[in-house]
Amino acid sequence: MNEKSKNKLPSWLPLLVGALFVALFAGLGGWQLDRGLGKRVEQQLFRDDTGHARWRNGMAVRPFQRLEATGYYDDERQVLLDNIIANGRRGYYVITPLAGPDGEPVLLVNRGWIEKTGSSLDVARLEVPAGQVTLRGRAGALPRAGMKMGAGFEPGQAWPKLAVYPSSDEVAAEIGHEVQDFVLLMEQGEDHGFLREWAPREIGPARHFGYALQWFAMAAVLSALLIWNHRKRRFS
Repeated sequence: MNEKSKNKLPSWLPLLVGALFVALFAGLGGWQLDRGLGKRVEQQLFRDDTGHARWRNGMAVRPFQRLEATGYYDDERQVLLDNIIANGRRGYYVITPLAGPDGEPVLLVNRGWIEKTGSSLDVARLEVPAGQVTLRGRAGALPRAGMKMGAGFEPGQAWPKLAVYPSSDEVAAEIGHEVQDFVLLMEQGEDHGFLREWAPREIGPARHFGYALQWFAMAAVLSALLIWNHRKRRFS
């Protein structure tokens, strides 16, 4: 066997590598399509104009569902979510626990956004009423970072505590109480709230569908090239 034939790659190898890329492109297209359909459903849920359901512990809650909750604010264990941008300005989301009957996980209430001014925050701005309150909002979640680095809380802080994209478990550990698996986004018009402009974020479904079309087109073009190359080799 001469040196040239030793170094020659198997004829099936380019076909195999190309097929793997076709599968990868098709998979990415399917993933983007699924994301787009999910965003479409999310937007439809947000536009749902049904009335507020009276929330109780243990009930099933869908994303952006309108809810009415009753409980007692825990103003001594509030969390300020740092690095939140609104209208081009930096500030905080104010997260206040709402306690129900003893033993139930507390409901975290996002009361909205306040601007970050100066090096310290006037804690008096965070005051909430004593006694039982009833408020309305939508079922949401804590904001998430695209890539999280480190813990959500720095140790040794006094209340209210600053946090950067904490998880629900991290908030629960700080306040010393189990929390519900969703956050109530306080509705516009409710008292003791701040700037609230709730809406499904990230890119819309049309952008995902566009990305899906690009990936499917790349898979189709590569498939055509592989078939053409295979036929050429076969009949040459």
